[in-house]
Amino acid sequence: MIKVLLFAQLKDELGKETLSIEGNGMSVAQLKGKMKVDFQLEGLETVMTAVNEEFADDDTILSDGDTVAFIPPVSGG
Repeated sequence: MIKVLLFAQLKDELGKETLSIEGNGMSVAQLKGKMKVDFQLEGLETVMTAVNEEFADDDTILSDGDTVAFIPPVSGG
């Protein structure tokens, strides 16, 4: 299982901060697509992604036990 951490509006949209998803062998891009379909989450195209506390791109392949964090862009002044 992959542990997914959600922040800011993603957390608000889903109403949860963490999820466990079957995603072994999936790329970050595939995980984003699955989450968009399964949970109707918008805005995943613009988030920064970290896998096991290291920034990762959409081509990164995920393994069981990984922790993926989706971090929306920060705004404010």
